[in-house]
Amino acid sequence: MKTLTLKNKFQTNATLLSNDFIDNHMVNANGEFVKVYLFLLRHLDDPCTSLTIPMIADCLNNTENDILRAFRYWESAGLLRLERDTEGKITGLELQKTAFSQNPSGKNPAPPKAKAVPIDSFKAQKEIKSLLFIAEQYLGKTLTRSDMETITYFYDNLHMSADLIEYLIETCVENGHKSMHYIQKVALSWSDSGIETVSQAKEQSMVYSKNCFAVLNSFGIKNRGPAASELTYIRKWTENYGFTTDIIQEACRRTISATHQPSFEYADTILTKWHENNIHYLSDIASLDEAYLKEKAAHKPVPAKSRTAARNLNNFERRNYDMDSLEEQLLNSN
Repeated sequence: MKTLTLKNKFQTNATLLSNDFIDNHMVNANGEFVKVYLFLLRHLDDPCTSLTIPMIADCLNNTENDILRAFRYWESAGLLRLERDTEGKITGLELQKTAFSQNPSGKNPAPPKAKAVPIDSFKAQKEIKSLLFIAEQYLGKTLTRSDMETITYFYDNLHMSADLIEYLIETCVENGHKSMHYIQKVALSWSDSGIETVSQAKEQSMVYSKNCFAVLNSFGIKNRGPAASELTYIRKWTENYGFTTDIIQEACRRTISATHQPSFEYADTILTKWHENNIHYLSDIASLDEAYLKEKAAHKPVPAKSRTAARNLNNFERRNYDMDSLEEQLLNSN
């Protein structure tokens, strides 16, 4: 295969990325975390930049929880230092220099060895070894070093029990997801939700499945689970907006009535409007509908035919009658 030569004629308005990040950090991080790191690097030392977590989430089309998870990941990797106030809220960020970000000698340094997560007790070592074996059986493959470090991360950094990690892998595989990237996203979601036991995970899974299939049934979708894009909408409605199933079902019903077909995009416009109007109960929707109808009636234009009739009535010239004369004529006619 012919060797490709890369050329660059200018470096103005550019963001420099160290080879160490590419060689030793990027390969093990999920793509969303990498996006957050690059975004921060882009805005480094920019005097015109005033970053907030909501702003970063909007720019990267992520949720604020996704951004916070990325911050924690890069903090644990040693590439980011988070400044927090007394309440634990993040007030500042400091990007840390990587081990090989500067190389005055011009020589390519040997890549550092991956740092093993310290497992102090014999019990922990035994549990990790058992987890790695179980994961290989579920995933049907030999684990890579990255896979093993990810599972160890669940145990040591997220403080998940061995039973919970085993249930995590089992659940993901049963739902058709063998990607370690997907398993990691579920693990982070459980950690954010405060799930610490298998029973808590099962309870959340039951509620989650109930919400998903309630939406699908409302749309008349049978014999299949939700697609990835549909799951994103359902999570947005239930987790970000906090809507109950009955409100989401009402939005689905109105979607079918308006479009005559299932449309998650159309339902999302309805639910977003309800969220902006602080809707919490079905009765709130009725009140919002009533206010809308009143406003619509107040601005409804008068039909041209009605305006013409009213104008003609106002312009009608009234006649004056001599009632005595008319009575005399009536008597004489007899």
